[in-house]
Amino acid sequence: MKRGMTLLCILITTTKTVVMASLQNYVLAILLLATIQFKTTSAGSHHHHQHLKSLHFSLFQHETINKTGYIIVNGIKGGAGVTQTTTPFGTLFAFQDPLTVAANRSSKLVGIAEGTTVTSSLDGLRSISIAKLTLRLKQHKGSLSVVGVTDNVKSSDLPVVGGTEDFMFVQGYVTSSPVDLTGLTVVYKIEFHLYWPPYATQAS
Repeated sequence: MKRGMTLLCILITTTKTVVMASLQNYVLAILLLATIQFKTTSAGSHHHHQHLKSLHFSLFQHETINKTGYIIVNGIKGGAGVTQTTTPFGTLFAFQDPLTVAANRSSKLVGIAEGTTVTSSLDGLRSISIAKLTLRLKQHKGSLSVVGVTDNVKSSDLPVVGGTEDFMFVQGYVTSSPVDLTGLTVVYKIEFHLYWPPYATQAS
């Protein structure tokens, strides 16, 4: 009888040991898999960050009063007048300007800037601008939508809020800087800083 009890105790003890060992191995396996997956995810995120697609280039916008740009609604009287760099507060202005590869108007035409502005400063120098930039570049075609505040005599950054065709899902900004404010036609340099998020490049 005592021998039977002893064998039973040994059997129970052995079973507990096997079960505990199996549980330990199971937990270790789960922890190992979780560690591997975490490292893989981290490495994948780092890879996309390092290889983010971007595009940087410059074009030139040519605007001629009463030819490519028109005052639609006059602003208030008694403030800033209409000059090459100012319009009265509240002036609504619409434009469809050519975009070329150089500051010379006769250089290659690669796009059109069309939109509208509302003079938002009392000195007549700043405007809230909404524009669509349609581009026909060598390797990229489509349009960009930008919204922001432009200064007629200083550089201004306008965020890109949308795009079409090759510029679908694009992010970034454009910088508008005055180049020539004399004469009937004024010229601005438009610098493009564009970035595609990882999901956009994967989709393409």
